[in-house]
Amino acid sequence: MNYDLIVIGSGPGGYVAAIRASQLGLKTAVVERAELGGICLNWGCIPTKALLKSAQVFNYTSHAADYGIKIEGEIKADFEAIVKRSRGVAEGMSKGIQFLFKKNNIEIINGLGKIKPGKKVEVTDAEGKITEYAANHILIATGARSRELPNLKQDGKKIIGYREAMTLPYQPKSMLVVGSGAIGSEFAYFYNSIGTQVTLVEFMPNIVPVEDEEISKQLERSFKKQKMKVMTESTVESVDTSGDLCKVTIKTKKGEVVVEAEVVLSAVGIATNLEGIGLEETSIAFEKGKVIVDDFYRTNVDGYYAIGDIVHGPALAHVASHEGIICVEKIAGHHPQPMDYGNIPGCTYTNPEIASVGMTEKQATEAGYEIKVGKFPYSASGKASAAGNKDGFVKVIFDAKYGEWLGCHMIGDNVTEMIAEAVVARKLETTAREILDAVHPHPTMSEAVMEAVAAAYDEVIHL
Repeated sequence: MNYDLIVIGSGPGGYVAAIRASQLGLKTAVVERAELGGICLNWGCIPTKALLKSAQVFNYTSHAADYGIKIEGEIKADFEAIVKRSRGVAEGMSKGIQFLFKKNNIEIINGLGKIKPGKKVEVTDAEGKITEYAANHILIATGARSRELPNLKQDGKKIIGYREAMTLPYQPKSMLVVGSGAIGSEFAYFYNSIGTQVTLVEFMPNIVPVEDEEISKQLERSFKKQKMKVMTESTVESVDTSGDLCKVTIKTKKGEVVVEAEVVLSAVGIATNLEGIGLEETSIAFEKGKVIVDDFYRTNVDGYYAIGDIVHGPALAHVASHEGIICVEKIAGHHPQPMDYGNIPGCTYTNPEIASVGMTEKQATEAGYEIKVGKFPYSASGKASAAGNKDGFVKVIFDAKYGEWLGCHMIGDNVTEMIAEAVVARKLETTAREILDAVHPHPTMSEAVMEAVAAAYDEVIHL
């Protein structure tokens, strides 16, 4: 059977692209070897947020007295029930994708997809049967997996990746997390919150190293206040798993130290899924684990496209989804705007949360801008005080000459819901004055954005 479009991979890039293609009248099929929804819905974005919500509820109940609520008896985290709830949420989302595919008349082809010359896809099913399909356009959206370091080989039991961290059969008493990006920091916060002793190890000078330095330092303070051990400028040299506990040798600024933990979680980034999918056979160009594409995700071979983690750009679900929409709209003859990779929001769902978009203060200065910087602390926010969590702040960076909003960096409750204001404002080339002239509701956390902008122009009221 011939299709207008075959998508290989049903993650947030692939399934969104397929649905949009079907909306545009393209006869579409999706090849998927595992669960619909890919890593994001099944082993990433969604189930981790379910775990983190359980941690948040546990923290609230543990501190109920702070809110005038008296709870009798011991409060315990039921680890097995927490994991079960998370898997249930993931399963429900995956079934939701199945419903959307049926609604949009998208055919699901179960199996491992491999691209072939002549705009063909070879699919090997679970029984080993190989079937060949043809399409006018083939979109590769195979995503990525947990990256392994040579001296940190994952055995799935004592040295684990993010998938195992979501489904451990028991709650470990201690855990060492290697890597403090979004994945590492979120798991470190989750396990620490429910009672596991966590040590977070980061090679760079600051945790969450892609964030503005002030944001990173605030998260480190918050983590330490939560009794987490944080080690920066530190490198894991080796792990001895021969005993009951892992003995982790860590190189620090002051010399080598050995830390013991039941489990070591490797969260040192991702590796793209490019092996065995036919790139060499079709002469599709790639470098350093990434497929080379143009602004509309066309490869160097006509009729073949690639999006998501396997192309250059931030490895984020919302980026992959938007890339997929741009790609299929171009295929369908529309005229989409290329992605502005300078205006991509990033979110980390720790407590406090982190959200950011645009340049950090350091990046803006290094780019030669004369800048205006405004900060507004949550300690001065009425809503944050009422909510009982005053850790955090909003920081904004403007070009002093033209008033361009260069960057916005937030840490605190609800900031992952607030960052969209800055993203849309930057997209519309909104000035500081227009932000100040827009009435923000009171009392809300979002007032902190307005107040931070006011602070940048010496007009702040509540500070």
